Amino acid sequence: MKPPALPIRGLVLVLALACAGIAPASGGGGGRWDVLQRSIGVSAMHMQLLHNDRVIIFDRTDFGQSNLSLPDGRCRRNPRERVLPVDCTAHSAEYDVASNTFRPLFVFTDTWCSSGTVAPDGTLVQTGGWNDGYRNVRAMRACDGGSCDWNETQDALAANRWYATNQILPDGRAFIVGGRRQFNYEFFPKADASDASAIALPFLVQTRDPEENNLYPFVHLNIDGNLFIFAKNRAVLLDYKKNKIVRTYPELAGGDPRNYPSSGSSVLLPLKPSPTEAEVLVCGGAPAGSYNSTKEKTFFPALVTCGRIKITDASPAWVIERMSSPRVMGDMILLPNGAEVVIINGAMDGTAGWEAANTPAYAPVVYRPDHAPGDRFEEQSATDIARLYHSSAILLRDGRVLVGGSNPHIYYNFSNEQYPTELSLEAFSPEYLDSSNDALRPKITHPSPADPAVSVKYGDSMTLQFEVPAVAPRRRPRGGGDGDGGSLGLVSVTMVAPSFTTHSFGMNQRLLFLDVAGPTALHGAAGAYEASVVMPATAVLAPPGYYMVFVVNGHIPSEGLWVHIE
Repeated sequence: MKPPALPIRGLVLVLALACAGIAPASGGGGGRWDVLQRSIGVSAMHMQLLHNDRVIIFDRTDFGQSNLSLPDGRCRRNPRERVLPVDCTAHSAEYDVASNTFRPLFVFTDTWCSSGTVAPDGTLVQTGGWNDGYRNVRAMRACDGGSCDWNETQDALAANRWYATNQILPDGRAFIVGGRRQFNYEFFPKADASDASAIALPFLVQTRDPEENNLYPFVHLNIDGNLFIFAKNRAVLLDYKKNKIVRTYPELAGGDPRNYPSSGSSVLLPLKPSPTEAEVLVCGGAPAGSYNSTKEKTFFPALVTCGRIKITDASPAWVIERMSSPRVMGDMILLPNGAEVVIINGAMDGTAGWEAANTPAYAPVVYRPDHAPGDRFEEQSATDIARLYHSSAILLRDGRVLVGGSNPHIYYNFSNEQYPTELSLEAFSPEYLDSSNDALRPKITHPSPADPAVSVKYGDSMTLQFEVPAVAPRRRPRGGGDGDGGSLGLVSVTMVAPSFTTHSFGMNQRLLFLDVAGPTALHGAAGAYEASVVMPATAVLAPPGYYMVFVVNGHIPSEGLWVHIE
């Protein structure tokens, strides 16, 4: 049963972007929930938005049949499959955001608990899995017309990658680190023979405990080009080019684990134009010993704390903050206004694992990093669908958060379970999508968001034309421009790399504020404006690939525009 919604500050909000013909799931607090599909046939353990506005979703192959048939009588015949060597159902799907439709995809080997990165050309590169998929790489191109499918390469990796993490690098390769019994990292694609072997990372040995609470490490590309790697309860800064630890960060206060299976979540907070500092936020997790206790059906309360650290400081230190409620297995998604992070999905007790949590966290929480301490967290309206182990969430170009998955069982179980396997997709629409904000919402008119992605170079200027019907409150954003003397609220422009989300971590997620000149009013068109924005200077700040660009009026974002930077 869903707990009663908590009171929040502000208005009762109503979604402005409801999908036609779809009844709302709930809408009585901050933000709104809508059920998009009652079942797509596959549980969304992993999700990635591509630049054709289609979401690639996949689960695992080793549980038997899904509820989505492969087309044209096609079947997967794999003698190495542990459960069903002949399987005529799909374990991956493509969801079309615009049409709210989906189609089956064909994946051959097991993708269970794997990782991924979007290559500079927009191809999803998924790595690893379990059993026959340990060392495989699978590629899914972004194409229209429903003609693309997975292309798989056997044994393309140097080590087994199950519960590993990927991070795209400035040169476009993927850095792949960790996994069960893998205390090392590697790169893909392999540049030459020197890339063929895995490289030892003793930090992962040092952070291992009897529960293996250092799987799916949190990895963020720092503004100096090094990699911030957090595992269990502490972090290092790795110069991956020299295989050298260049900084060791203090232990996060309390020492409790934050990585899988005591799964907290983490984001690199939005970067200002030409940034000189970078901050990381880690929220939630579970006390030491929680995972083993769940085997006896004892569910310890999840952690209620977050740690925030300036990873570029000369003497970095964690600042501890408290959420409004405990959370484990939450997903943290950077919202496009650059002023908010949503913490969504998960449980209030237990850990990740089979039947290892007992109390779902139905209500998301918004974190506002620029608010004063003590005023940063706000509870949002609750869903009525439990999103526990193996759920995921991603940002869409229209500003909604797509939520799917939850299968806390070894197989697909739909009956006689307190929390059955979940095959639905929902959208959470934050408060900025409320219809009361329509008059403040920018609309990019040139380049058109409906056109193919705009190609830009590092350091380029790009002209954006947009319309805003009314004036927003004059509140200086984290990195925006100066406005035009009062006819428009303070305008900022953000640039967001969509995440590959699984197991409570959005890999490769990144938000940058761009330098903005203007905006200036366009003559002869009421409410029409033009602004010039400057792209990030280097691939260290924004690795090559596809990003969504948003115009933000006050704290209200436009629909995004796809750009391709290289």
